[in-house]
Amino acid sequence: MRQAFREVEHTADRAFTVRGRELRDLFMHAAQAVLGLRSRTAQTLQPVKREVEVTGTDRETLLVNWLNELLFLSERFQERYERFEILDLTDEHVRARLGGTLAPTVLSVKAVTFHNLAIRREGAEWVATVVVDV
Repeated sequence: MRQAFREVEHTADRAFTVRGRELRDLFMHAAQAVLGLRSRTAQTLQPVKREVEVTGTDRETLLVNWLNELLFLSERFQERYERFEILDLTDEHVRARLGGTLAPTVLSVKAVTFHNLAIRREGAEWVATVVVDV
């Protein structure tokens, strides 16, 4: 399998292509990519766990809502999520368990956008290109 995600050139913002054998893999890899675009300050050793539930009207809306919710939670609670367990996933709903640590961060990502977003199959993989506003 190819790399789970990689950054691609974009004129004004930042973008990445994300891949996964299953749709749940794509959602986990997208979370890793978006949350990896931030600066970390001093990290504490205190572990955190959080469950999150997000809805959307279709796969693309769900992906954007999922990633924006993770950005919000990370900033609001000063948590750095590194583990993502998708518990339930449909085209309009995702429920997941997040794991990480308390870690004050400076987010360099304002929001995930719908610009050029499409989730598609390429052979045996799900692929999406995601553009984020920085």
